[in-house]
Amino acid sequence: MTNTILNYLANSSAITYIVLASLSVYLVLTFWIFIYRFLNIKSLINNEQKALEQLTRSAELSPLSSLNKCSNNIKSKEILHACEINIIKDASSGVSWLAIVSSTSPFIGLFGTVVGILESFAKFSNESKVAFSIIAPAISEALVATAAGIFVAIFAYTFHQILVRKIYELNIFIKAQSEILIAKG
Repeated sequence: MTNTILNYLANSSAITYIVLASLSVYLVLTFWIFIYRFLNIKSLINNEQKALEQLTRSAELSPLSSLNKCSNNIKSKEILHACEINIIKDASSGVSWLAIVSSTSPFIGLFGTVVGILESFAKFSNESKVAFSIIAPAISEALVATAAGIFVAIFAYTFHQILVRKIYELNIFIKAQSEILIAKG
């Protein structure tokens, strides 16, 4: 396996290195954004869930609540709505990068594949007859870039969907608190 990878890298062009390096950066960025945002949003959800439970038992908003920190105990509908928007905006920062990575990484991989195929055909242009057994390995090596792009896109898209769902859960807790505060006046 290691020999295959080393052989592939030894026969690759500069474009292939650039494509694989870009996709590697994308993969690291994807995992970093997911882990950081997931833990952050999970903590926010736990705080907001506890704050909602406290609010349903008493008239006071928990000091843990992001809504409390934002509104400064002002319970007007407009202020609470503005705070909701601000909290969700902050919670969703970075999530759009996952959507960008999931949509662009297959194209980066495809670019690497196209360049690899063009380079393979350029190598064979001086020969009068080329057998399929010679062309097939060159094309399969070029397809590694597309596979890498799709691999990165799968993680980015999956993580994006998980975070969007968590942000939705956070939004539900915040809206419930806001509606209870408005109703209690």
